[in-house]
Amino acid sequence: MNNSSDVLDPAPRPGQPAQMSRRDRTVIAVLLVSTFVVILNETIMSVALPVLLVDLQVEASVGQWLTAGFLLTMSVVIPITGFLIRRVPTRKLYGIAMTLFSAGTLIAALSPGFSILLAARVVQAGGTAIMMPLLMTTVMTLVPPTRRGAVMGNISIVIAVAPAIGPTVSGVVLSLLGWRFMFWLVLPIALAALVLGLRRMVDIGESTDAPIDVPSVLLSALGFGGLVYGLSTIGHASESGPSVAVWVSFAVGVVGLVAFVTRQLALQRTDRALLDLRTFRAGTFTVASVIMMLMMATLLGTIVVLPIYMQSVLMLTPLTTGLLLLPGGLVMGLLGPVVGRLYDRFGPRALLVPGTLATSSALWSTTLFGTDSPIALVLGFHLLLSVGLASVFTPLFTAGLGAVPPHLYSYGSAIFGTTQQLAGAAGVALLVSVLSVRSAELAAEGAPLVEQTAGGVHAAFVVAAVLSLVAVVGACFMRAPDGEQAAKPTVHA
Repeated sequence: MNNSSDVLDPAPRPGQPAQMSRRDRTVIAVLLVSTFVVILNETIMSVALPVLLVDLQVEASVGQWLTAGFLLTMSVVIPITGFLIRRVPTRKLYGIAMTLFSAGTLIAALSPGFSILLAARVVQAGGTAIMMPLLMTTVMTLVPPTRRGAVMGNISIVIAVAPAIGPTVSGVVLSLLGWRFMFWLVLPIALAALVLGLRRMVDIGESTDAPIDVPSVLLSALGFGGLVYGLSTIGHASESGPSVAVWVSFAVGVVGLVAFVTRQLALQRTDRALLDLRTFRAGTFTVASVIMMLMMATLLGTIVVLPIYMQSVLMLTPLTTGLLLLPGGLVMGLLGPVVGRLYDRFGPRALLVPGTLATSSALWSTTLFGTDSPIALVLGFHLLLSVGLASVFTPLFTAGLGAVPPHLYSYGSAIFGTTQQLAGAAGVALLVSVLSVRSAELAAEGAPLVEQTAGGVHAAFVVAAVLSLVAVVGACFMRAPDGEQAAKPTVHA
């Protein structure tokens, strides 16, 4: 047994105070700085995609792989993180994650074309995939239940700053320097976070020596990869319908996922599962996972489609696009601590129902977008979407993981991350495919290019809006974990 003073014991202690120690706060702060970096990297790509399509001379259905491939890699790697968090010391795992991310950022900055840039994004994703579950598991381990809502709300301030400034920074860089400088900008921040983390990070809990199940890794890659590839290639479908390759990829994905789940159910009986699915025995966790998947599918798909609309239909510059997205991100950051305190006082349902309704209303408003829509309408949509999402993500993470037994926190974080990224990749692939198919139909009818794109964007937004209605229904079934309900009387605003 490791008795080092640098190892934090995750087990709850009798009479544990409602305040975290200085060391606990330092660990969470280091992880937050690194999370800020990786999210900043992701959000600067959303505005850059239309520029990259032109500069690299690729179609939207191909260029979207810069985002979908990133998310797909994360959905393949994240299932392993539940095992890695239990097997690899925290400080070492942090170093591996940030080294991968920094290396991928350097390759992206030096990439001569689309293929190398895509490979760089895959390397970046390998590091990013580790950071998110590591942050969520650490928070659930170190923060007392009565303080989790507030801490998650404060975390959302930091996490929301990156999406807020990312598009704006991207717009400025694209206007003045070119897309490669987006990565040159992120690289020194990533390296600084790596050095700071290696100096400040400490190990949490004790490592196990359980071997990794290689067949599970392969099955998860086949399952998630097959589904996302199938969704992505729908955009290349001819008028006669999807090709045989599309149906084969879907079949491989379904068979792979069924085999993966079957193997995990067998392995978890002896605590050797790559992804322990006993977390789904908690009903609140299951409902939270479903809502999170719907939110991520519609959100990330919309984030990719929206800049295409703003730049290819409304003819706005990348800088203007970034500036228009800035207020919404700032609103999310400002609402973070408010949502956290409201969660501690009222629980998840009081926030999730109005939050999902606001999100759905925002997405339905996009169906009004046309070739000459006023900028105010786009700004209003993004502000309402930001308010809705600010009310959704903190309750989902806090209530969902709070319903899981403590010894399954790492698996719960990994499952949240896996389903979240898979849904995001599927959402991007689905909406871009709908956009491509509808645009092709309008092109065949002889419509002008701008109307082709506008029609494709309209069809994609309709799909996102319909999906958001399911999340509204799911929000009505959420409730606070039993432990949090019991602790409610001791919570103060």
